[in-house]
Amino acid sequence: MRIQDLGVIDEATLELHPGFTVVTGETGAGKTMVVTGLHLLSGGRGEASRVRSGKSKAVVEGRFENLTGTPAAAVATDAGAEPDEDGSLIALRTVATDGRSRAHVGGRSVPVGVLSYLAEQLIAVHGQNDQLRLLRPAEQRAVIDRFAGDAVADVLGRYRSVREEWLAVTNELADRTRRAKELAREAEMLRLGLEEITAVDPRPGEDVELVDQARRLADADQLREAATGASYAVAGSPDGDPDIPGALGLIGEAQRRLAGADDPRLRDLEPRLAEAAVLLTDVGAELTAYLDGLDADPAALERVLARQAELKAITRKYAADVDGVLAWARDAADRLSGLDTSEEALGELAARKTALAAELAEIAVALTAARAEAADELAKAVTDELGGLAMGQSSIQISVRPKPAEAGDALALDVGGQSLHAGPDGVDEVELLLVAHDGAQPLPVHKGASGGELSRVMLAIEVVLAHSEPVPTLVFDEVDAGVGGRAAVEIGRRLARLARTHQVIVVTHLAQVAAFADRHLIVDKGTHGGVTRSDVRTLDETDRVVELARMLAGMESTETGRAHAEELLALADGEKHDWELSGRPRPKRKR
Repeated sequence: MRIQDLGVIDEATLELHPGFTVVTGETGAGKTMVVTGLHLLSGGRGEASRVRSGKSKAVVEGRFENLTGTPAAAVATDAGAEPDEDGSLIALRTVATDGRSRAHVGGRSVPVGVLSYLAEQLIAVHGQNDQLRLLRPAEQRAVIDRFAGDAVADVLGRYRSVREEWLAVTNELADRTRRAKELAREAEMLRLGLEEITAVDPRPGEDVELVDQARRLADADQLREAATGASYAVAGSPDGDPDIPGALGLIGEAQRRLAGADDPRLRDLEPRLAEAAVLLTDVGAELTAYLDGLDADPAALERVLARQAELKAITRKYAADVDGVLAWARDAADRLSGLDTSEEALGELAARKTALAAELAEIAVALTAARAEAADELAKAVTDELGGLAMGQSSIQISVRPKPAEAGDALALDVGGQSLHAGPDGVDEVELLLVAHDGAQPLPVHKGASGGELSRVMLAIEVVLAHSEPVPTLVFDEVDAGVGGRAAVEIGRRLARLARTHQVIVVTHLAQVAAFADRHLIVDKGTHGGVTRSDVRTLDETDRVVELARMLAGMESTETGRAHAEELLALADGEKHDWELSGRPRPKRKR
């Protein structure tokens, strides 16, 4: 990992051991910036205040190795990242002084969220804030679920699925019950409207037809006079008045005159007159039919006007014209079919809600049982760890109990005759209890433990959980605060054992912990030209003795301090050598 212009660190490159790497340094030297860099590579929030004074941006770059075939490799591929030839992947994060942050993976610019998702598969950071978070009941429940793995995850998945359906049915039933009167009024209005339209029984386009009919009936005398005059002009007077021969008579006369002519040119015109006669005959017939159908009856006009009034009554209420009224009726019928406010419909919803509640309660019982079993196993494992952390008389209990529903709780669920709060994670409350010694009363861990004991309890939990941690790299940021003496040696021993299956990075102030590391990095702070800067370097065996002596009691310049440091290193090296001889070689780790 390379860090540039982050906090007091000007530029530093960290070669992290595949096993156990420890980072030490004087208070204020900037060793926390190593963890901050890992947080940034993990997609954490980038704060402009972390940028080194006088610089425009901070840069953190990390190379992840041995990713082939891992979930992290799949995440990177989906983001368009390209690994190096050796299969490693480079991630880069920059934070500018204006607060802007950028992320790159495998040479490809990606959203910070992608970097966060990638890091979820690779790095888990455990710090003092994580300890405080573990004191919250919700986090303690999450710890049990994480420890239990699929045994709880499968049941919890079923619980959440059924709960979601139960809530949907409950809300629908409540909504329908609350709105029953409103929906009933709407349904009644729709029914009345449909009945009114059905009684009128309009036909498509009927209103337009009636306008034409009314006009004809109102103007019947004028129309009859015009049609009669036109009929006389075409066919002549019906009583045979020779003074009104009509067009047909005149054409007939013209035909006779041409037919008797000696000139062929005149006779050739006669067929065209015959055609005109046929056309006029058709027109005359249509005029006669029109006159026969022309009704001047005032009663007929009254009937048309009455029908128009009926249609106007419904067009004023429902639409601008008859076609719009018919469309409204179709929509109203569809809407009415969906407004089922009957007792039968509400009864079906209530029955469905009851069935889902019973199913949810059954799953909740199974979830509680799975958690209780996991809690017993976790408590035993943590208690065993405490035995090696100078707390042999103490034990851990994890209480899994149902959470009662309060009065008026909308999420109350009957489970075995008890009204419990059905939250998104079940009906359980989880509490971590510490028994200080045999016969002592179990107390919540934050009340029953001192500061140093609390750190040891939290570290024991972290160590137990780390064995089931799927990510290959674990980072511990001063989780050993408040611990010293033999307990500190045990912490170092446990972290070293953990490093046999994971890559472990620890920021510590304890020499007893640092002695067990496979690689020791130190953050040095110095002043050059009036500018304070820190860098990170790897210690050789000689420098390591000096640093451990300083960490023990500021005794780096004394023979006694160095002897004590060498004794610590010998102890740690001897134990690690024994582990190697036990036939359990350290597996190859991904980082």
